[in-house]
Amino acid sequence: MNAIKVARRFIEADPTHPSSKILASLVLALEAQNSFELVRLYELDYKNFQVAMDILKEWRLDRYYASKSKLFDLSVQVKELESAKG
Repeated sequence: MNAIKVARRFIEADPTHPSSKILASLVLALEAQNSFELVRLYELDYKNFQVAMDILKEWRLDRYYASKSKLFDLSVQVKELESAKG
């Protein structure tokens, strides 16, 4: 199961748990491209610390694929413009 889904289930199960708050803050910071105090990750138990690390990995990959998708969409538009002219 992917880390984002694991984190979502953990947060849904107990949104007031300190680890839920830290994981939620991490996700919000990533989405908004805001800073996040890494020292907060050390407040997590090992399992949730690993979830946080996996979230970072998955977020990075998703961002890469989102950029690739945007480039592909733009390339299709350019090709369509060429076809319309010629």
